[in-house]
Amino acid sequence: MKRFALILYQIFIWAPLFLVVTFITATTTFIGCVCGGERFFSYHPGALWSRLICIFTLCPIKVVGREKLNKKQSYIFVSNHQGAYDIFLILGYIGQPIKWVMKQSLRRIPFVGLACEAAGYIFVDNSSPQAAAKTIRQAEEKLKNGTSIAICPEGSRTRTGKMGVFKKGAYQMALDLKLPIVPITINGSFEVMPIDTFLINPHKMEIIIHDPIHFEEINMENIREVAVKVRELSDRSREIIESALWKKYR
Repeated sequence: MKRFALILYQIFIWAPLFLVVTFITATTTFIGCVCGGERFFSYHPGALWSRLICIFTLCPIKVVGREKLNKKQSYIFVSNHQGAYDIFLILGYIGQPIKWVMKQSLRRIPFVGLACEAAGYIFVDNSSPQAAAKTIRQAEEKLKNGTSIAICPEGSRTRTGKMGVFKKGAYQMALDLKLPIVPITINGSFEVMPIDTFLINPHKMEIIIHDPIHFEEINMENIREVAVKVRELSDRSREIIESALWKKYR
């Protein structure tokens, strides 16, 4: 009975609210950014949208560690990828302007793709080393006035709730841009909307912001040294993220 009531809520209340708020947010973001207000409109409408979606989904949110961030500092945020609601937690609750590094396929989502492009989000192209280098250059241009980059190193959502293998792109970017890495642990979004479903399931969610990882500069011409550092940063951040996961996700 409870599940049936939830499906009715999603069809007749949640879905209309989601579509209307998403359309308004995407339109506001696109127009505001195109008219020269990217600094404000690339972040604040999306942050409000994210919080509203969590409220509409009836999910209590717990945020830990936001005081560890410096609003004038740019970071590379890396998090585990439990479900569709990860983006709402990171965009809506860390309190830091960010640019997402996104799959090229997301550019094709109606309204949202255009808004993300206008907001300066970075679409990954790994088709060649030249294309990957272009992604790095785009990221460097976006990092102004404390704007940060958010990446899920797993690349796709987990199917079990447990973390998968971390790809190296986020850490290579951190080295190239000389930015501290901030590990983020997300708990609960796997219960709300895991991969392969569009049905919501109201559940407590938690986002834990860990201490930034600072590192010494290295010789970027030394391929072996870079590879070792990338592996070290990947392993360290993954260990930190996993340490704060709820027991059932470890």
